[in-house]
Amino acid sequence: MKTLHRYIPTSFALSFILFVFSFSCATTVIAQQDAQYTQYMYNTVTVNPGYAGSRGHMSIAALYRSQWVGLEGAPTTQSLNVHSPIGYRGVGLGFSIVNDEIGPTSETNFDLDFSYTIYTSTEGRLSFGLKASANLLDVRFSQLNQDYSNGQDPTLQQDIQNKLSPNVGAGVYYHTENYYLGLSVPRFLETSHFEESSLSTAKEQMNFYLITGYVFELDSFWKFKPALLTKVVQGAPLQVDVSANVMYNDKFILGAAYRWDAAVSGMIGFNLKNNMLIGLAYDRETTALGSAMFNDGSFEVILRYDFIKALDNLKSPRFF
Repeated sequence: MKTLHRYIPTSFALSFILFVFSFSCATTVIAQQDAQYTQYMYNTVTVNPGYAGSRGHMSIAALYRSQWVGLEGAPTTQSLNVHSPIGYRGVGLGFSIVNDEIGPTSETNFDLDFSYTIYTSTEGRLSFGLKASANLLDVRFSQLNQDYSNGQDPTLQQDIQNKLSPNVGAGVYYHTENYYLGLSVPRFLETSHFEESSLSTAKEQMNFYLITGYVFELDSFWKFKPALLTKVVQGAPLQVDVSANVMYNDKFILGAAYRWDAAVSGMIGFNLKNNMLIGLAYDRETTALGSAMFNDGSFEVILRYDFIKALDNLKSPRFF
């Protein structure tokens, strides 16, 4: 059902969304997919464990996203991650918490990331990552239950509460000083949460990610970085995000993005003292939902801090 909510191409109010949700419950399956980000280029470790430690120092990032502001029950996402290289043996470790809420559903993922990096050239690094996850799922069907002439709907009596399921994922990540490419599946296991009393099933789905980007150094002040994220999930439309960002004097970042058949976005960022990034993004739907009176667009803010010990050894802030 998270797939339906994120891509629903109509401008009906919440009552329609709840009706569709209720209808889908009768079909017994609620398909799930990972949270959606516009500033994915600064939040890579949440989708690819191979990224853990790749910045060369400890890095911590917090992100908040509010999607379709003004629509009751619309998705909100909060994430916190920290990762760092460990010693000099090519090992990286990371930890992430991602909380995603939409309508009557909420889920929290706790992720541990492990990466091992090998040198492929003077600048090239190839990292192999593993992710271990614990997922907590809540589905409050009772919020959807309505009064009928013959009583409440019996299929919406039983909530799914704090269902815990383990999972594992993997990813590979290659990067140089100016280029990166990653392939990953954060969660392999398609766990089903079944409640006999509610006749409903919430099922995890595998999310396949491809990410890539390249930094062009136009001159001593300007850098230009096109980037791409592609996500494939069974039962959901193909997601293709194309973005372009420019950075001036290693400080100011300005960009735009297009999510295929879904939204356009604007991004702005600022690097403080080479070790802190503040980024903002705004999305506007290109579907009929974008012109709805109750939809004020989607907002996203990210704050990242890099624990850099020796600034003299840092040429410039990493653009990815």
